Amino acid sequence: MTTAMTAKNHRGDYLIAVITVFLGLFGILMIYSASSYGAELSYGDSFFYVKKQAVSFAAGLVLMLGIGYFDLKKLVKLRYIILIASLVLLALVFVPGISVSNYGATRWINLGFTTIQPSEISKFGFIVYAAAEMSVRDMSKFKNTLPVFAAGGGMCVLIMLEPNMSITMCVGLVMIIMLFIGGMKMKTLLMLVIPIVIGVVLMIVLEPYRMKRLTAFLDPWASPKDEGYQLIQSYYALGSGGFFGVGLFNSRQKYLFLPFSESDFIFSIIGEELGLLGSAFVIALFVFLVIRLVKSALRAENKFYCCLSAGIAALIAVQTAINIAVVSGSIPPTGLPLPFMSAGGTSLVAYMTAVGLTLNISRKRNPLAADLR
Repeated sequence: MTTAMTAKNHRGDYLIAVITVFLGLFGILMIYSASSYGAELSYGDSFFYVKKQAVSFAAGLVLMLGIGYFDLKKLVKLRYIILIASLVLLALVFVPGISVSNYGATRWINLGFTTIQPSEISKFGFIVYAAAEMSVRDMSKFKNTLPVFAAGGGMCVLIMLEPNMSITMCVGLVMIIMLFIGGMKMKTLLMLVIPIVIGVVLMIVLEPYRMKRLTAFLDPWASPKDEGYQLIQSYYALGSGGFFGVGLFNSRQKYLFLPFSESDFIFSIIGEELGLLGSAFVIALFVFLVIRLVKSALRAENKFYCCLSAGIAALIAVQTAINIAVVSGSIPPTGLPLPFMSAGGTSLVAYMTAVGLTLNISRKRNPLAADLR
């Protein structure tokens, strides 16, 4: 009886790995298309961004496959170390000499041979910590939710000080989703959500540059050469793509018209070159990936694995949705990479490593869980 009730090792959900690898490789292709002209002008090498992304992809692939053999239960004991390390990483961006600032924000650490963006790593550290806390505490009791809320709140404050409103929103939304998944009562959850919403509104109203972005979102043509410029160029890219697109490598907006076309606005280039059909295909891949991760969570061996897989799925879903909403003009502009596809080594490695955690979880299935296919 005891043997029958124990979790069994399965092959794992390799569809998760296949989709992740495809998104990463397709992202490298689109990065080349979006950045080749600008990279040639700025660095004398049209493959400048592609080479960096390829190295990060290789590192991410090794970590994704390697972490499949790690004993994830150790993460529960290491949760406080992981949380502290995540907060320290975020604090290091404010240390003179090693911090790197660009476009009015201090979000990177200079390691000498490369730079990293701590917020891309720390948000996964929070997910691991939150999942571990939820697995050992009864989250229906308000006092047990406070450590998770304090950790998420502290992380949001540090990220906001960079400033990085987009990642702050991601961490905040994922925290709320994980608290709900972990068993927090709806009444208690609303008591926390309402002040957060009020705080976000106040941050937008009281910060001039955020108000400029909001007004640019409402009417980008009111400042076509200033705050509204990027959104208008994104509209041009998506609009000119039509149903089938202008063709791979044939984007016109990549010729220095659309800023950050290889990173935050890469989806605009996808829409321009591959049209509505290609854009819908990419969105469908993300939806399918999130569904597979949720199914992995539902049949996980224990609550920690369930919350961990669900938290990673939530982050991928939230960040993807925000990125696509921004480039399509559905919400005010904010800098946020598209998972697996935007240029940015730290983000790619972090997301692929997180997928490795879910692959590990999918191999250890609860024998009482339904066989969801």
